[in-house]
Amino acid sequence: MNTTYSSLETTKTKVLVINALFVALTLVATMFINFKLPIMGNGGLIHLGNVPLFIAAFVFGRKTGAIAGAFGMGLFDLISGWTVWAPFTFVIVGAMGYVAGLISEKVPGKRVIVYTMAVIVAMIIKIVGYYFAEVVLYGNWIQPFGSIPGNVLQVVIAGIIVVPLVARIKKRIL
Repeated sequence: MNTTYSSLETTKTKVLVINALFVALTLVATMFINFKLPIMGNGGLIHLGNVPLFIAAFVFGRKTGAIAGAFGMGLFDLISGWTVWAPFTFVIVGAMGYVAGLISEKVPGKRVIVYTMAVIVAMIIKIVGYYFAEVVLYGNWIQPFGSIPGNVLQVVIAGIIVVPLVARIKKRIL
């Protein structure tokens, strides 16, 4: 038996399973752990889908973070009545996961600070990305400002949950 081939297949299978797991976790956390804030500008759906996205990005890297975010939240949009948002979500949240993972992989320094910086950059991607998505969808440059507080709240809550836990998760998993 060729152990190199067997090892390669095991690695590919492991990566596929981890990616699928985090897509599913992101979808479930977005779909079932959410609430609407009626005071928010354009609906204000607050969910915890960013928690597994950040865990995926920080523990397993930028590709897994991008896949979890893009497919997990994109699928949520497709199956929950937010279909028009799916292409925007795929790109925006995929970029969030990729960049957060990239920062956690490449930036040296104290991990808590690096993870916090990655969350902040991901939040900026979310705010800017969804602002322009709403401009495209609503044809209005002012209305999208109403969604910014909800987007900030989503990512800040996820960061508060993930940043203190991710080092412990990495020790247990890796």
